[in-house]
Amino acid sequence: MPHRLMLLDTASLYFRAFFGVPDSIRRADGTPVNAVRGLLDMIARLTAEYGATHLVACWDEDWRPQWRVDLIPTYKSHRVAEAVAGAPDLEVVPDALQMQVPMIRRVLGLAGIAVVGAAAHEADDVIGTYASHADLPVDVVTGDRDLFQVVDDGRQVRVIYTARGMKNLEIVTDAVVVGKYRVLPEQYADYATLRGDASDGLPGVAGIGEKTAASLLAAYGTLDGLLEAATDPGSGLSAPVRSKLAASADYLAVAPVVVKVVRDLALPTLEEAGAVLQPVVGDSRIELERLATDWNLGGSVKRLLDAFELRR
Repeated sequence: MPHRLMLLDTASLYFRAFFGVPDSIRRADGTPVNAVRGLLDMIARLTAEYGATHLVACWDEDWRPQWRVDLIPTYKSHRVAEAVAGAPDLEVVPDALQMQVPMIRRVLGLAGIAVVGAAAHEADDVIGTYASHADLPVDVVTGDRDLFQVVDDGRQVRVIYTARGMKNLEIVTDAVVVGKYRVLPEQYADYATLRGDASDGLPGVAGIGEKTAASLLAAYGTLDGLLEAATDPGSGLSAPVRSKLAASADYLAVAPVVVKVVRDLALPTLEEAGAVLQPVVGDSRIELERLATDWNLGGSVKRLLDAFELRR
């Protein structure tokens, strides 16, 4: 089997599982397990369907890093449940999902799935680093279009986009990004900076929407090129656009650092992380099968075990 690395935007997936699987699915003590079951089914299907031989569940050690907030205070501010001094802020997460996160971590560990995070960074940054340095083809599984910036046909990095649900997965390549947004993947972060993103608390440049952002990047290549043109009287850039960029100068000075995923984290190698997929055996399998019964995980554990058996 040709080697292929799959990188999971884990929180994106377990949120989708939580809202996609009925919360009536519970343990005998009433604890919901719908997110656990849904995530296991996703992993079983994805690894089998896309031929993953290596798998990393990328983790948000800090879903809203302070260094990003220092640059743009509104970054994800609408999703803060409680500010915590000296530690990551608490995110708005349904209680019924929050109580399942430790169960998810335990099951992933028993299944031998590598879980990798980095202090003061988001899962996106872990994904960006692995995707940028892997020496094998990469599939990034996410519902977050911000990660379109890592798509790279030349390095065989693509996104399996889950935003329309597991029944409507979309494989995102260079051509798909260009077709949807009229920018290249390597321009996507600059495009998102200009356009803004209310879901992440990024204001963007007032008066510059998706079409204008795309046309400006088509003309000037990068945000740096655009800003250089804005200071050149002979560049041909229109006065209204110059005015809009000038009005957002403070934002544009810091936003690219916030929007671009980090690509140079000091992470364990795939071998060190235990990313190679292999059948679950021994005590781990016994415990996983016990939890399948005790936690009412139904056939989800069996489907995961069966998918990993294919790696023999």
